[in-house]
Amino acid sequence: MNILVVDAQGGGMGKMLVAAIKQNLPGAVVTAVGTNTAATSAMLKAGADVAATGENAVVVGARSADVIVGPVGIAIADSLHGEITPRMALAIGRSAARRILIPLNQCNNIIAGVSGMTPARLVQSVLELLQGG
Repeated sequence: MNILVVDAQGGGMGKMLVAAIKQNLPGAVVTAVGTNTAATSAMLKAGADVAATGENAVVVGARSADVIVGPVGIAIADSLHGEITPRMALAIGRSAARRILIPLNQCNNIIAGVSGMTPARLVQSVLELLQGG
């Protein structure tokens, strides 16, 4: 399974995701794409198999991924403090990959009904979905 993890800002959520996926799905190939070098570096240190940075890396990665994972903002143009370009959001939205979007309430994107979930619980939910749950 080819999993594309996309994150922005400091890459904290992406780092948690990459580490959890590599630990729990050892056969998965994890490609980490950060919108900036800090996010990419954090995910690479967490064990990503391949890493890249920037808009074109998201576009190219979305073409070949089986699953795309990241905060919900990766699919919304201009979100995550402007780090998600319209081209990135379009590539993620149009990808044939299954998308597992994490409902983080930040950057003016509020998801009703998910308050109180910790980042660790959200990552656990991603793992359950990746494992067929």
